[in-house]
Amino acid sequence: MSAQLTLASSSPFRQSLLAKLALPFNALSPNIDESPIKDESPQALVKRLAEEKARAGGQLEDSNQFVIGSDQVAVIDGNILGKPLSHDKAVAQLTASSGKSVTFYTGLALLNQATGEIESHVEPFTVVFRALTPQQIEAYLLKEQPYYCAGSFMCEGLGIALFDRLEGRDPNTLVGLPLILLSEMLRRQGIEVLS
Repeated sequence: MSAQLTLASSSPFRQSLLAKLALPFNALSPNIDESPIKDESPQALVKRLAEEKARAGGQLEDSNQFVIGSDQVAVIDGNILGKPLSHDKAVAQLTASSGKSVTFYTGLALLNQATGEIESHVEPFTVVFRALTPQQIEAYLLKEQPYYCAGSFMCEGLGIALFDRLEGRDPNTLVGLPLILLSEMLRRQGIEVLS
């Protein structure tokens, strides 16, 4: 079966998640400006960026019928947590998250190239951090070095030890691609994952 799907993402994590659905797909890197617009909410930001990624992917790959775009932000106390990019910033993020809830908003968009229609939604997922000591934070960062991950952790690795609990419909959302929601969107377009 030839690929009908294009994933507009260079993320190996998203590619690995999409592979779980056992549908052939191509992946490409959409080159878009991911800067937030003034006063844009986290939910509006990820929805807009997911749609822009899907459209950009559609311009780069016109042979596939459907293009998937996704974007994610982490929010604590109303503030967006970016990628720390350094040890000191990761320590600050995890210290701020200790004992608190961090909500991840993942925007998901599916572009139908034939009709030009795009369906998009925002899926929330919350992680509740346990109280962490400075020593635990240092030990975690030295072992996993999640400096390119929003929120300074990798839940698919040792980061799971930082949490008290996870709250949400689909744990794949936390990694960056809500597969339950994507499966629903694909079914509405006539693509059945279990066929």
